[in-house]
Amino acid sequence: MFDFLDSGQYDVLGAFWVTVQLTLYSAAGSLIWGTALAGMRVSPVPLLRGFGTAYVNLVRNTPLTLLIIGCSLGLNQTLGIALGGSTFKEIGFRLAVLGFIAYTGTFVCEALRSGINTVPVGQAEAARALGLSFFQVLTLIVLPQAFRAVVAPLANVLIALTKNTTVAAAIGVAEAALLMKEMLENEPQALFAVFAIFALGFVLLTLPTGLLLGWVAKRVAVKR
Repeated sequence: MFDFLDSGQYDVLGAFWVTVQLTLYSAAGSLIWGTALAGMRVSPVPLLRGFGTAYVNLVRNTPLTLLIIGCSLGLNQTLGIALGGSTFKEIGFRLAVLGFIAYTGTFVCEALRSGINTVPVGQAEAARALGLSFFQVLTLIVLPQAFRAVVAPLANVLIALTKNTTVAAAIGVAEAALLMKEMLENEPQALFAVFAIFALGFVLLTLPTGLLLGWVAKRVAVKR
């Protein structure tokens, strides 16, 4: 059933390694961008608060495929933005990461905002009474507790991001979904075997992540 893998024509491990790289780079960028958006959402500055609200509501409700293709067609082919990439492979990968960060950051933002709402208001008020600025209150008092409260929701976002990386195949990024498409076209007699290989691959990526971060969430949960 799996004889077609012996030919060496298909680099399954390489394709999943690209998926892992997409996930890691996008997760790191999304965490940074999502934290910034969360700060804007709770900011006392109306302009920042309005931008954060509008961005989250707009991007979160835009299909991810549309965003990824828009990054390729709009930024690269129309505006000539390559993000430092010199080859089609590098440009596609970096544009895909940018699209994932723009999209996933909105979900990180909302998860963090829910965590911010769990922090007692009195703590922020006490910090302000001591003379701390809004930025100091947010970074020193509120966000550390908010992150501890939302490890499990952020784990769900990370798992969703891992599965969403398959959308990068739409702009030719050589990750797992693109290889699966090629294998289905070339090996129609092994339809179920191909599906089983890639289903198992994604389970092996997402299941340990969920179990590990679930354990971390219990360890760092804020006792109230």
